[in-house]
Amino acid sequence: MIKHRGFPGRLTGTDFQYVIRRASKAGPTKIIKRERYRDRKAMDRAADAGFLAALWRHFGEEPFERGNLDAGRISWLFGREVVAAEDPFDPESYEALLRVDRKRAEAAFPEIFAPDAPPVSDDDWDDDDEGDD
Repeated sequence: MIKHRGFPGRLTGTDFQYVIRRASKAGPTKIIKRERYRDRKAMDRAADAGFLAALWRHFGEEPFERGNLDAGRISWLFGREVVAAEDPFDPESYEALLRVDRKRAEAAFPEIFAPDAPPVSDDDWDDDDEGDD
């Protein structure tokens, strides 16, 4: 499992995680398309926006490997702002390729793409678990 060094570990000041520390012994969690309802809490929407902003800053429109990115957080954006970058796509693989669909991401989260958008926090995990791959 690739670890995306420099990617924020979580939404600053919350427990909304963006990455996982190590691969699951039971295998990768399946990426699914989760329904986002209008009445979601503001913090849930902020976590989506923060994660998408981090994806955009880290990868842009280039395909990226799922690696240690949190499947639950990806699932809130999957099939809309984040799409499969390969066919066939394996939603239960750490090596699965994804990409940000800029057109859909910009429509859903215009504040991320604004010229005066604030920088994404670099609140990253400690790299003290190097041997846990």
